[in-house]
Amino acid sequence: MEITQQCVVALTWELKDTLGDELDVLDEPVEFLVGGDDLLTRIDEALQGHKVGDELQLHLEPEEAFGEYQENLIFLEPRDKFPPDIEEGMTFDGTALPEGLSPGMPKDALYTVAQIYPEHVVLDGNHPLAGIALRIKLKIHAIREATEDEVGRGSAGTGFFRIQPMAPGSDTVH
Repeated sequence: MEITQQCVVALTWELKDTLGDELDVLDEPVEFLVGGDDLLTRIDEALQGHKVGDELQLHLEPEEAFGEYQENLIFLEPRDKFPPDIEEGMTFDGTALPEGLSPGMPKDALYTVAQIYPEHVVLDGNHPLAGIALRIKLKIHAIREATEDEVGRGSAGTGFFRIQPMAPGSDTVH
């Protein structure tokens, strides 16, 4: 079976920056919906027509990956507006930010607590990999037809490339 739109692929990968520094390794195959929201568009397109066992090596510029770094998505906010147990690395959905923060903060961003000071908190609305060109080596382990439910959701259930809000004490961002 060849990869087409609306099928599910099981992938492993090595993700590196352009200097060769390892950013992420996915050792065990994970399923992703091709043609949905699970993969970056460039990866989705590159997988088309490939079969089980194929390996691909891609170079993604920032605009093909997580976008350019935007200084205007950095916000310095009052410390007393946040819970006492706030930690660096925690994330807040832009639609669920505490009251009383800068009115110009985009609601469609996910904000990471970058730094905590006694009086202020620095929030960063950029993806952690924004502004970075990436090299990704993919291996295709399995291909199957997507279920109606997966197609309807636009996902095989793995939103790896979408960062999710993180609970206090958690050590992952996806």
